[in-house]
Amino acid sequence: MKRFSQLIKTLDSTNKTNAKVAALGDYFKTAEDPDKVWAIALLSHRRPKRPVNTTLLREWAAEAAGIPLWLFEESYHIVGDLAETIALVMREGESKITRSLQNIIEELIELRELEEPQKKAYVTARWKEMDFYERFVFNKIITGGFRIGVSQKLMTRALAQATGMDEDILAYKLMGNWDPSEISFESLVLKEDKADLQSKPYPFYLAYALDSEPEELGDIQDWFFEHKWDGIRAQVIIRNGELFVWSRGEELVTDKYPEFEVLTRHIPDGTVIDGEILPYADGVIGTFHELQTRIGRKNITKKLLERTPVILKAYDLIEWQGKDIRDQAFSRRRDLLHQLMKDHAGETGILHLSELMSFKTWEEAAGEREISRDKFSEGLMLKRKDSPYLVGRKKGDWWKWKVDPLTIDAVLTYAMRGHGRRTNLYTDYTFGLWDDGELVTFAKAYSGLTDAEFRQVDNFVKKNTIDRFGPVRQVTPELVFEIAFEGIARSSRHKSGIAVRFPRMLRWRKDKKIEEANTLDDLKDLLPE
Repeated sequence: MKRFSQLIKTLDSTNKTNAKVAALGDYFKTAEDPDKVWAIALLSHRRPKRPVNTTLLREWAAEAAGIPLWLFEESYHIVGDLAETIALVMREGESKITRSLQNIIEELIELRELEEPQKKAYVTARWKEMDFYERFVFNKIITGGFRIGVSQKLMTRALAQATGMDEDILAYKLMGNWDPSEISFESLVLKEDKADLQSKPYPFYLAYALDSEPEELGDIQDWFFEHKWDGIRAQVIIRNGELFVWSRGEELVTDKYPEFEVLTRHIPDGTVIDGEILPYADGVIGTFHELQTRIGRKNITKKLLERTPVILKAYDLIEWQGKDIRDQAFSRRRDLLHQLMKDHAGETGILHLSELMSFKTWEEAAGEREISRDKFSEGLMLKRKDSPYLVGRKKGDWWKWKVDPLTIDAVLTYAMRGHGRRTNLYTDYTFGLWDDGELVTFAKAYSGLTDAEFRQVDNFVKKNTIDRFGPVRQVTPELVFEIAFEGIARSSRHKSGIAVRFPRMLRWRKDKKIEEANTLDDLKDLLPE
């Protein structure tokens, strides 16, 4: 536990990638194997289920620190992170912890079955024998993930340096539904067992946003184009007669899409298709908002299947006849995918081929991009014809060329403190639009301003608060901001009746008075017909 806490402290104290890789690599070379497995799990968001709810943790922490609960809550609102707040309010003591990371986690797993007094005794005893960072890490294991800038890619790079194994192979091995309490470091990282790989997806290849004029990419004949569909990126795997559906977030979601089971009767074993899960009611691609009605549902009812049917819009073929074909050219993989659709999947109704387009000029491509929203897409994907299917986000061969965002001018109505380095500033905002002389809330946003602008707005919030609701402050409606968003849909869950996708602040409209802000009707005019 001491060693893992020191690792987290080192990772949290630097923004330099090489320093983080070096710290992780040193840990993977020196830690005990069971601790290595749990470190990988924790840093890839595979923490054990929470054994204690946060309400009890706050009460116990206030009592252990000898402060009233209201003072702890005020501290929590300022710090913005529960694990850090608990670590801070305790008296700094000398570290006496002797347990390993594995020991601590096994005890926390067993803690779930105990009564509240036993839970309290265990947790407070651990707090007393830990120093600040050990306590912070212990709390984080209980409450949530570590926000320390460690991606899966960075971790696999460190493992590659520590073990001498290929980075891409490690990325593949770490994907899937493995259980850190049941697998050894040898089995997870070092040993190759083909039986364990049956359900595993491949690491997804991700595109960068186009950051220059498309003409700078060279000859347009070197590129294929397809629409960037707004759904859930997924890999559909068929091996040994079984179906596995994985989301890009490495979540096994097979049970959420029972319609896909028909594919096992049409598509041969040893096939992995990369694509996008899209809502498809009445033969028309729907919005991401419609798809959200199925995301997170524990039970997929017949009524839900009828109301929001889905398809897989197939982009790529990355395994065929049991062979990994990611190193083949994109044009070749697409030829095989087209043949697969023709020979095996044409009658399923579930699998749709994402249309590949070619253009003679960049102007023609720009014209297709401009009509993307009419086709319920976010823009265009540009893929070099000879590109292999790589791991993670790489520049050069795949680009996303999204349409310009939709925008509207709205009034700041509420504010909350931010997180991380912004915990002392009000940076999370709620915005409203005019409707019959009243401001109706329609979106929240917390990005898009400069640090200097955030400080100015924070100062305004503190001086112009007219009411408080816990950590939320209602402010005098005076400031207007241009809000950008990617998509829009009707929603019965929102007071405005509208849901917008990825809202953020485009700019502070200091030139506008609140009377000049847009109306709810203006927002509704942006809805697709």
